[in-house]
Amino acid sequence: MIITRAPLRISFVGGGTDIKEFYSRYPGRVISTSIDKFVYIVTNQNDWSGKFIIKYLETETADHPREFKHTRFKEALLKLKLSTGMEIASFADLPAKTGLGSSSTFSVALMKALYANKGKDISREKAAKAACELEIDILHEPIGKQDQYAAAFGGLNVYTFNANGSVDIEPVPIDKQFQSEFENHTMLFFTGMTRPASSVLAEQKNKIEDNFETYKKMSDSVLVFRDKILNKDLRGMANMLHEGWMRKKTLASCVTNNKTDILYEAAIRAGAWGGKILGAGGGGCMLIMAKPNDHKKIQNSLEYSATRIKLENFKRIPFELTSSGVDMLFNS
Repeated sequence: MIITRAPLRISFVGGGTDIKEFYSRYPGRVISTSIDKFVYIVTNQNDWSGKFIIKYLETETADHPREFKHTRFKEALLKLKLSTGMEIASFADLPAKTGLGSSSTFSVALMKALYANKGKDISREKAAKAACELEIDILHEPIGKQDQYAAAFGGLNVYTFNANGSVDIEPVPIDKQFQSEFENHTMLFFTGMTRPASSVLAEQKNKIEDNFETYKKMSDSVLVFRDKILNKDLRGMANMLHEGWMRKKTLASCVTNNKTDILYEAAIRAGAWGGKILGAGGGGCMLIMAKPNDHKKIQNSLEYSATRIKLENFKRIPFELTSSGVDMLFNS
C-alpha cells in the first residue's frame, strides 16, 4: 500500500501568466502559498482479482485502465504502463472546483503514487513535470503550470515560467510572527459556486493577444507583491490583491458573475481592505484581507448576502499556511 498527499494552494497575484501562450513571449510569474488542506491518493495492489478499481465520487471497476471514464486516472495508468491489478482511491479535505488548484494537486499526488508503484521515488520537480505532461500534453486542458508546481513544492514561492519551458522557484522567507499576522488578517470563504477552471481559461487563452499588456502588468506585479511580503506590508498586499482582481475581471466574461460581485462588494463595504476570487474565477473560494477586529462584521455581511442571493453552501474555511509539498506518507 502507498499513500501520498499534496497541498492545495492560495495564489495571490500573477495567475494566468503561467499559460504557454503568454510565457513563451514574456516571463510568466505567480506568487502563491500552500495551505493545510490536502488531496490524498491511496494505492494498493489488487492481486486477488487482477482488476483495476478506482474510487473517487464514483467507483469504477475495469479489466484495463483504458476502460475508465475518469480521464486523469485512465491516462496516468496508461502513461506509466501499469497493467497489473490495482485499487486506487482519492480523498480531499475540500471539494473540487473551489479555485484552490485541486485538480492539479490530485494529479501531482497521483503521479507520485503511481511512480512509487513502479519502484521510483520521484522528486518534487519530477512530480510537477509529470502532472503538467498529464494535464497539458496528454489531456490537452487549457491550463497553466502554477498549480502543479505549487502542489509539488509547497511553501510560499515566486514561480517564474520561462520561454524554454523551465520553471524557476524562488522561496519567499517569512518568520513565524509575520506568518501569524498574515493568517490573522485573512479570511477564506467558499462561495458555494463551482466552475471547472478549463471553461474560464479557454476564453482567456483565446484573448491573450488582446490582453497582452495586462498580462505583462500582472506578471510584473508578482515581484512588487513579493517585496510587500518581505517588508511586512499587509495593507499594501491587500491593495494589490484588489488591483489584481480588478485587472483579472477584464480578461474574460466568465471570470466573475453577478453573485460573485455582490459578495465581494459586501466585504468591501463591511471594511475589507481587499481580496480576490481564487483560481480561474466564476466561483470557488474568495480570499479577503482586513483588520482582525473587522472580521466578524465582514463575515456577517457576507453570510447575509449569501443567504439573500441563495448561496446555500457558502461558508468560511479556516486555514493556515504550510511548507509541505507533495509527500510520501506511507509505502509498504
